[in-house]
Amino acid sequence: MVDVDAQLKKFQKELSAGVVSLTLLAVLARASEPLYGYLIAKRLEQVGAGVLSGKQSALYPVLRNMEAAGLLESHVEPSDAGPPRRCYRITAVGHQVLAQWAGAWRATRDSVDSILEGIPA
Repeated sequence: MVDVDAQLKKFQKELSAGVVSLTLLAVLARASEPLYGYLIAKRLEQVGAGVLSGKQSALYPVLRNMEAAGLLESHVEPSDAGPPRRCYRITAVGHQVLAQWAGAWRATRDSVDSILEGIPA
């Protein structure tokens, strides 16, 4: 017997893999100052209506990979309330990549939406 809930969780996990990078870049592009991981996660929860919530620990490897690719830059700031925090800011290349990814996302979304038209939600 097929576990429908398990299939949904698997689909959501696969779908969120690429979406996390796109949304991280978008959050950092909107920020007026560098953000550390916890603040990035909170902003994702606020604007993402909870769709990306609960994934905070998964953000850090993605942030490190995007920094290694030149899409982000970071620096460490001391904290009054605990250990130092690594703060991230989007780079010029990151802005260019975000524009490309956003276009690809919209094209994919529109295509999938047209295919799904008439399928009950």
